Amino acid sequence: MSPVMTDLSHCAVLKAVKQQQATIQNPLPDKRQVAASFSKAAASYDSVAELQRAVGAELMSRLPQMTPFRWLDLGSGTGYFSRALAQTFPDSEGIALDIAEGMLRHARPLGGAQHYVAGDAENLPLREGSVELMFSSLAVQWCSDFAAVLSEANRVLQPGGVFGFASLCVGTLYELRDSWQAVDGMVHVNRFREFDDYQALCAASGLQVRSLDVLPHVLHYPDVRSLTHELKALGVLNINPGRPGGLTGRARIQALIEAYEGFRQEKGLPATYQVVYAVLEKPAIV
Repeated sequence: MSPVMTDLSHCAVLKAVKQQQATIQNPLPDKRQVAASFSKAAASYDSVAELQRAVGAELMSRLPQMTPFRWLDLGSGTGYFSRALAQTFPDSEGIALDIAEGMLRHARPLGGAQHYVAGDAENLPLREGSVELMFSSLAVQWCSDFAAVLSEANRVLQPGGVFGFASLCVGTLYELRDSWQAVDGMVHVNRFREFDDYQALCAASGLQVRSLDVLPHVLHYPDVRSLTHELKALGVLNINPGRPGGLTGRARIQALIEAYEGFRQEKGLPATYQVVYAVLEKPAIV
């Protein structure tokens, strides 16, 4: 039997996303904008994905020894880690799922998974107990209702199954945020949850917390333009409510550059990502 629910069409998935977004008042960005942004970035994403690959590799190293019958790459993007999962578990069936159709179109010809599914992490189009391993690297920070993500993980995992995720929390890109704050005080940097929120939500999820911690990952750039170019290529644009509209003038850009220079280190201008790593397990039936 296919793990994908046949009664939930792609159109129904997108409709569910819209309905949820209309009813949830949250400082996180609209997922339709997230999907559009990452779809546009599909072709350029892998060329500048140093952080994503480092974080995903760290997450894979934290997974327990197991041989899942079926794995799910949640927020699979270009499929880089779908291919890594396929190599790690060559006898397992794989599902690559992403809300951005452009990413799925890019990933499918490169292989790795047996199924490519457009869907929402808060309302997975998968059958109950249909996967044994859920892997999600740098995707769930875009979900406005993380409790729903955990609930869906609990539903689709088999007893004894594992959900490993890497996400971002408050403190990410604080150098860029503080530099913009010095310029105009407006929202220029995507907002993220507090680490305490991840702890509380995971503890209340019904899943057993095998590990949960946060580690900083710092990249360095020769100048501000190199950083902002990379963020654009990754699709990590500022799509938060409260963001400034219109073009950013030269004077404000120069002010940003001057403010950011205050953070310069020997290696260059730092960009800090506060990365949350978690490995959760669905209790086995006794």
